[in-house]
Amino acid sequence: MTRPGAGAGAGPTEPSHRRCDVGGPERGYAEPVSAEPIPTSPGPWCPDPIRQQRADYTLADLRNLPDDAPRVELVDGVIRVTPSPTLGHQDIASLLWRWLAEHAPRHLRASQAVGVALSANTSRQPDVLLRHAEVDRDRSLLHPADVVLAVEIVSPGTRWTDRFAKPGEYAAVGIAHYWRIEQNPVHVYAYRLGEQPGPAGVPQYELVTDSADVIELTEPFVLKLPVADITP
Repeated sequence: MTRPGAGAGAGPTEPSHRRCDVGGPERGYAEPVSAEPIPTSPGPWCPDPIRQQRADYTLADLRNLPDDAPRVELVDGVIRVTPSPTLGHQDIASLLWRWLAEHAPRHLRASQAVGVALSANTSRQPDVLLRHAEVDRDRSLLHPADVVLAVEIVSPGTRWTDRFAKPGEYAAVGIAHYWRIEQNPVHVYAYRLGEQPGPAGVPQYELVTDSADVIELTEPFVLKLPVADITP
């Protein structure tokens, strides 16, 4: 028997995202009687598992996420929900953002947790970044050319990503400067794009300086950052 609406070539449409089932009413309690349906809040947003398996999410899907979606990154077509950072991680990010906002020249602006499109199916969110001031403020996804500095604060669950994966990705798209901040104790590693490419001709970063005391640089602007100023 053919189901109504079914026909040759017809098939179910697949949403780009879905609401996770958070369960029904608790057992042991009677449903209230009402002439009108009782509105219920939808479950929390989560990626569609079929699309996750196919790894076919794109930047367009990120732009269409609901407002209540959690912080996510898109890596090779797979959406990765970013876990909530620790208080120490948040404190360092906030202190660094404030320091950069106060000391950066007027043509640069500091931002936090803004997505950067690295390819058609990959977007990362540096913990802190410096961007060109003329970038449209209505945008929620930046291009690599908009960014002059990307900063990642290393947490126990992000060591490999922040030390190896992200700097490789940022360098490959031409982001000129990368800082990695280790915790306990706070230690800043400042990198810039090197003149010599890495394997297969891919750009790579070279270490300029590192310190748990003071970071002095001439790029992306002349600065002298006391590490104590960003230590909680």
